[in-house]
Amino acid sequence: MTKTSRMAAAAGGAILASLVAGEAAAAYGDRQAIESVIRTAYIEGVHVKGDPALMRKGFHPDFRMFMLRDGALTTITLDEWAGRIEKAARERTGPAPQIRAEFPLVDVVKDEAVARVEVHRDGKHIFTDYLSLYRFADGWKIVGKIFQSHS
Repeated sequence: MTKTSRMAAAAGGAILASLVAGEAAAAYGDRQAIESVIRTAYIEGVHVKGDPALMRKGFHPDFRMFMLRDGALTTITLDEWAGRIEKAARERTGPAPQIRAEFPLVDVVKDEAVARVEVHRDGKHIFTDYLSLYRFADGWKIVGKIFQSHS
């Protein structure tokens, strides 16, 4: 290998390493942004505070939650769900529950993502959620949800 070809190979390797590092940093930034949206809109808005205004910050207006009950698939809109959450929050007595969320999976491909969220309430595992997100001009928004209840 000539000195020129070694230099070219080294430069190519440096460029490749730089590209890979840049992609890793972008993916990490996307993951952090996605987790932040989910923590604010879903964990805080739904499970901790029952606050539809917080929900609406991170859920797209056309969001749908899909539920499979006894073999039948039903959907709930954001407005329907927010109404239920608000009603439950008004009826709740006592302190807010202790909620912990884990993110074992956040998979991002350009402007699309899916997140698996394990939700624990007062130390008990209550939901495994799969949230679908798109990146819009104003940031990541949750557009869909399927889930497994563990209660």
